[in-house]
Amino acid sequence: MEKDQIKLVFQKFNDGIATEDEVALLESWYLKYNEEPANRLTPEYIEQDIMEVYHLLPKPAKTISLWPRIVAAASVVLVLSLGFYVFHHQQADKELFAQNKLHDLAPGGNKAVLTLANGKQIVLTNVSNGNIATQGGTIISKTADGELVYHSSKEKNGLPEESALNTITTPRGGQYHLILSDGTQVWLNAASSIKYPAVFRGTERRVEITGEAYFEVVYNKNQPFKVLSGSQTTEDLGTHFNINAYDDEQTVKTTLVEGSVKVLNGANNTILKPGQQSSVGTHGINVLTVNTQEAIAWKNGFFLFKNADLQTIMRQLSRWYDVDISYEGKIPEHLFTGDMHRNLKASELLELLSFYKVHFKIEGRKIIVNE
Repeated sequence: MEKDQIKLVFQKFNDGIATEDEVALLESWYLKYNEEPANRLTPEYIEQDIMEVYHLLPKPAKTISLWPRIVAAASVVLVLSLGFYVFHHQQADKELFAQNKLHDLAPGGNKAVLTLANGKQIVLTNVSNGNIATQGGTIISKTADGELVYHSSKEKNGLPEESALNTITTPRGGQYHLILSDGTQVWLNAASSIKYPAVFRGTERRVEITGEAYFEVVYNKNQPFKVLSGSQTTEDLGTHFNINAYDDEQTVKTTLVEGSVKVLNGANNTILKPGQQSSVGTHGINVLTVNTQEAIAWKNGFFLFKNADLQTIMRQLSRWYDVDISYEGKIPEHLFTGDMHRNLKASELLELLSFYKVHFKIEGRKIIVNE
């Protein structure tokens, strides 16, 4: 069989249009490949093994969506793509990958700064576990799992509760999980912030975010939960939802995973159902049905892309690896589909993306992209 025919099978796998039988054979090949000793993983061996798989492929049958099947997609796609890469890239590419590994960038982690109502800042990465502050009669503690938790204190010391506004800010390369005083859980993505009261009083619970955050709100019909993000207000009606409101994105996207939310923008508003995503920009509010897993993959430790352009991907990498992105020449127009674990080093992730014949070079805290 011709190599072009083999390439087609792998491309169908990455595009999510392979048949069920093709997927099963590729998964079988992956398991065999992954168990082989390192001294057998030569370009010639890999190519011969893929040839054997291709000879067994049946005639085209009913196609299925790959997304439900790829339980371990991060490892499967990575190994398959890297195996494919071994015999398809030139020596110059190998030298570039070796250079990138030499100047590698570590993935992000739990990093954030807490700013108390009195202006005091606490670097949460460095502070010891246990109680770290008291605000408006609320104790703030850091758990062994790296979470920040607010819980009521019997003693009412410090600032009046309604004025004790706190802010948590994550840098590029950081993320953080906190539990507000009402039990609501918030996950902050990289380069994001949330401002909130130490304890909620009054007729509503109001917080303000920049960047991206995922919420699991404790419902209280007598005290609705509202999230301000730029010109948009999201009102929880008992739900789990994600808001992406980065300044370098064209729109504010709210994705509903469970329950119901109302999205308000000026005089316009809409109520989302699970599986829907609103997009707020100069056009007003648009609503689409989406794969919610794509929107919250970051919270679960993955990058997940479905026909994403390179600039969209590189903006995410910029935030997670704390790195600037520059382009030399024309920006490649490829669309990418797949998922990768966020604990990969930058060189490993870039090596996978280079499957699409895009070249990346790491220089300090900069990634240079060209075709």
